[in-house]
Amino acid sequence: MATTRDVILDAAARVLRERGLANATTKEIAREAGFSEATLYKHFRDKLELMVVVLHERGPQFIPMLMTLPGRAGSAPVRDILTELATVCITFYRDGFPMFASIFSDPAILAAHRDHLRARNLGPHRANEGLAAYLRAEQALGNIAADASPEALAGLILGACFQHAFITFFAPEPVADDEAAAAFIAGLRL
Repeated sequence: MATTRDVILDAAARVLRERGLANATTKEIAREAGFSEATLYKHFRDKLELMVVVLHERGPQFIPMLMTLPGRAGSAPVRDILTELATVCITFYRDGFPMFASIFSDPAILAAHRDHLRARNLGPHRANEGLAAYLRAEQALGNIAADASPEALAGLILGACFQHAFITFFAPEPVADDEAAAAFIAGLRL
């Protein structure tokens, strides 16, 4: 059974995704969660703390997946693993845009977010490091060209996923993430 804190975080994540930070009030979040505003403040100091916790606990998560990739080297074709990764990555970026916009639109939330990331050695660089480590492991197995740069490939793959998500975020009829990921990865010559 979900705790009160979990219900509040889920409600806050929905409100943020649907309305953005500017329109997300603690009153609206409390109503969405089915609690009083006072209940929110029993679990979170203020709106800033609530937003930062939502971003870290309810935001789309793909860094943990990236960190497991090196251990998967050689377990499946590189193309299959990269297609799976690209699907998760595109979804992460696309679903995360409203929350990311919230982070960058408020200096206090951005500062709290950066502090949270630094304290846990997290951040966007971890995505590149995880993917590069996987690509190096595949390279050691001979599954990727010996002269390829795992760091450059990681940057290109993650950057292309971000660009695709950004474009489809605004498209009137977006392509399904799994189709987009498969098409993109199929075009790579590894």
